[in-house]
Amino acid sequence: MRRRIAAKPATQMNTKELDQATKEFEREFVAGAFGPPGPVEPEQWRRAKRKRGRPRRGRGVKVISVSLEQGLLSRCDALAKRLGVSRAALISRGLHEVLSAAPGR
Repeated sequence: MRRRIAAKPATQMNTKELDQATKEFEREFVAGAFGPPGPVEPEQWRRAKRKRGRPRRGRGVKVISVSLEQGLLSRCDALAKRLGVSRAALISRGLHEVLSAAPGR
């Protein structure tokens, strides 16, 4: 493995030094120089391409559909706004409280 010497910035190079530094990019078709991806590259590519998404909490989240009475939902939304949390966070808090108070947890 050839060790590369740190070059000076391109703005400080003369024409001969700049030609030498960029010689590797003058080949016509460089895709042939690459082989098939190794065992690590597909995973790196997958991680690079995925969207960030929401941070995981616990074992992750599951989106569900729940039917609520409209009056209860509006009270829930008003309380969530007053507390400065989302509707989902308020419902999650309530479920935690009910489940922790249930006998035989």
